[in-house]
Amino acid sequence: MKQRKFLVIVWTPFRSYTANNMGFKTTIVGCLLLAAAAFAGAVGIAQSVTAQEFVFRGGGAKAPTVEQYMDRAGAQTKEVPHGAMVIDGIPVNCGTRPTVLNPKFDSWGGAFPGFLIMNTAKIKGLSTQVKLYIYSHECGHQFIGASETKADLFAIRRGVKWGWLDAEGMEEICTFISKLKGSAVHPPGPQRCKTMRTYYRQLVSGSQQASTGVRPNTLGPSN
Repeated sequence: MKQRKFLVIVWTPFRSYTANNMGFKTTIVGCLLLAAAAFAGAVGIAQSVTAQEFVFRGGGAKAPTVEQYMDRAGAQTKEVPHGAMVIDGIPVNCGTRPTVLNPKFDSWGGAFPGFLIMNTAKIKGLSTQVKLYIYSHECGHQFIGASETKADLFAIRRGVKWGWLDAEGMEEICTFISKLKGSAVHPPGPQRCKTMRTYYRQLVSGSQQASTGVRPNTLGPSN
């Protein structure tokens, strides 16, 4: 079968790693990596789908469909249609995007253009508000792209607006994120905690802009 070439931007939400995914192997060193790769087969995805995130900025980058991803990721995956995703009894959505549950995904969560991924095994045992933060963080990337800080603030803003985030939950998120090391793309966990905590306090006190100078994107479609 004829090979096709794609221009791909891959990035990690939480850490650096070596990925062998979607038909190419690349070592990611914590920064945005632009890679030209040859994809074998009609669907253009390899057997091992381990990319954390696939950032789409227009142009010729081609991401997998939900069906293509699930076919290659394995039988353990399950698609949850938009409007049917529930986290610990709380309905959530990311516009009209479905969620793929994949207990073998190599991070807590991720996203390709048009759908999210949640690792049901890794998030097990986390508090409800941390789970909702992870989901909302990944949803944020659908609207604002690769910025980790903006995705964090998107999640905090959504939590406050939708009513699932309180002061206790904010501290649970900080405890979770503070354990993570920084990279060229990701600020150190304690710094991310400080930024989110500051923004949370300003939101609940009525301020609309974080003192960090980073202006968050809006929440996006509410449907």
